[in-house]
Amino acid sequence: MSKSNFSRRGVLKTGAIAGAGLALPTYLRADGHSGFTNAPQGDTVKIGFNVPQTGPYAEEGLDELRAQELAVEHLNGMGDGGMLNTFSEKNLDGTGILGKKVEFVTGDTQTKSDVARASAQSMIQKDGCIMINGGSSSGVAVAVQGLCQEAGVIFMAGLTHSNDTTGKDRKANGFRHFFNGYMSGAALGPVLENEYGNERRAYHLTADYNWGWTQQESIQAATEAIGWQTAETVLTPVGAGDFSSYIAPVLNSGADTLILNHYGGDMVNSLTQAVQFGLRDKQVNGKDFTIIVPLYSELMAAGAGSNIQGVFGSMNWNWQLQDEGTKAFVKSFGEKYGFPPSNAAHTCYVQTLLYADAVTRAGTFNPCGVVEALEDFDFDGMGNGPTTYRGADHQCFKDVLVMKGKENPTNQYDTLEIVEVTPRAQVEYAADHPMFGGAEASLGDCNPGA
Repeated sequence: MSKSNFSRRGVLKTGAIAGAGLALPTYLRADGHSGFTNAPQGDTVKIGFNVPQTGPYAEEGLDELRAQELAVEHLNGMGDGGMLNTFSEKNLDGTGILGKKVEFVTGDTQTKSDVARASAQSMIQKDGCIMINGGSSSGVAVAVQGLCQEAGVIFMAGLTHSNDTTGKDRKANGFRHFFNGYMSGAALGPVLENEYGNERRAYHLTADYNWGWTQQESIQAATEAIGWQTAETVLTPVGAGDFSSYIAPVLNSGADTLILNHYGGDMVNSLTQAVQFGLRDKQVNGKDFTIIVPLYSELMAAGAGSNIQGVFGSMNWNWQLQDEGTKAFVKSFGEKYGFPPSNAAHTCYVQTLLYADAVTRAGTFNPCGVVEALEDFDFDGMGNGPTTYRGADHQCFKDVLVMKGKENPTNQYDTLEIVEVTPRAQVEYAADHPMFGGAEASLGDCNPGA
């Protein structure tokens, strides 16, 4: 067999033919499918949905779980099929995955890395899951991704926005559809310059874990590039609840802009308390004080109520987009649950379908076959326009949304407006970018496990 028939990970390329007397790679042999972790037996396959059902990010986690359950229904031929009807690939026909009915188990990460890792480990070792999907924290995502790499299963990340997930902590068995902190900064910078000019002093309150650190680094770089000064950066604990002691010093800092690198319930609380402190009613440096929330969700906006009005941020996706994929997903989700899906729900739904499609195209559940099928995979019809899963770091590249809290909402779901669909080219970066671990960052090799 020609060496050119193999990829850099030793996986047989499509169309390669084994010569006489030469064996196929183990995972492509019908008698070798037990050679990887939790190879499905019988007529079912089991996957694990590991999300925060309690804790500061619980709302996002519960919405992820709704979408994950909907994805399983569509894979098993129930409901209207949702995005299976708009996905550019037509390999999924409602008969499960490779003819096996999809089953699932769930876990509560509590937005704690050690709890999430223990939950995922139980799913793999006790329940026999072959893929783990979910998470609403980058600390959780990095921990679970590392576990899945060690165990030899695929991790399809849910809501994780830290640069580290597909940066210095990237893994061959892990994939991220969601965008990241760098992309938020690249999308927001020009919009903020146009809205507020080049002379601002920004005060950062930042969640003290890997997402907050890389989000602050990204938005700080983007704002300083347009001429803004950074007045102060302050770390805050996740789940603090009361942020008053962190907000009070902003009043005397000389800053005219507060950037809240917070998410979930923490963002709702910190934004609400900042407004209660009267920050938005003040003038500093001859400018109206403003607040920016770099990473948005519909659920956060709903929780913050009128406090969100006029506040800029970014999102991975929003239910108001008018492409056919978005409309199909919103219809399916809305009919099942009675309200529009969040962007956290969207990314988990899409990740589940992308995994199923990759298995189908690879013709095997072996994780190394799945990795090869997903690397440098181009697709469309999933709500974000033309998208690529880059092989070098397993990060999806697509358009990014800049959002703003709506001034005159018409109902409880009409809280945000799309300011700009930032083209993919504006948020792309090299795989060895310094914010993502530089030249030292490496996926390593796919691990098939057992």
